[in-house]
Amino acid sequence: MLDQIISYLDMCRAEGSQQIQKGMNFGINPQYSVILMSQRSNAPYRDKILRDGITVEYEGHDEPKNASTKSPKKVDQPRYNTTGKPTENGKFIDAVISYKKGNPPRLVKIYEKIIRGVWSLKGFFNLVDYKMVHDGNRNVFIFTLTLSSNVIVEDKGSTRAFDQDQTRLIPSDIKKKVWERDRGKCVLCGSSTNIHFDHDLPYSKGGSSITERNIRILCADCNLKKSNKIE
Repeated sequence: MLDQIISYLDMCRAEGSQQIQKGMNFGINPQYSVILMSQRSNAPYRDKILRDGITVEYEGHDEPKNASTKSPKKVDQPRYNTTGKPTENGKFIDAVISYKKGNPPRLVKIYEKIIRGVWSLKGFFNLVDYKMVHDGNRNVFIFTLTLSSNVIVEDKGSTRAFDQDQTRLIPSDIKKKVWERDRGKCVLCGSSTNIHFDHDLPYSKGGSSITERNIRILCADCNLKKSNKIE
């Protein structure tokens, strides 16, 4: 479910891994890749959602810190490692090049860190572009991803559909405010399981994503009851 709230352990289980240590995980699943993003003030990379509400700009990742690279933030982000093989940056770049040659875009599943230990599934996105920019100190990669609609994936032998059409992404600072206000529980029944961020008035009916007044935490059961009442 889009904007589902999950723990780090639940996120790892969903991807069939004991732990996900990297922010960029190309081909972690045969059907899609995974990236972890954060817009918190102390985040190591400058990820952001554009004003259209459906586009993410994701910063590539640095050279690993080691004896020869003591200050990764002063070194250009690498496309290839020391053996000449693509880094995660390189793999994502190659996927963009493939897309621009006429192939289908690479599907990427994005999780966003809200606070320590709390993550939100932002949804599935198409990887459509990249660029290299100078951040005033070194060259970094910026990847562009757009929200994909009506995604169908295989999940443990069964097919799951993710209807993401006409969905507006909720900014991270709004999610944090709502999480603290609602104390991490469904506002209708108090459940703390199977919860997600919900638009009180749906975006498709004019509801806003940029104010916490229209965002709340609901569990799946209460969301289903709500959906049945919306004409």
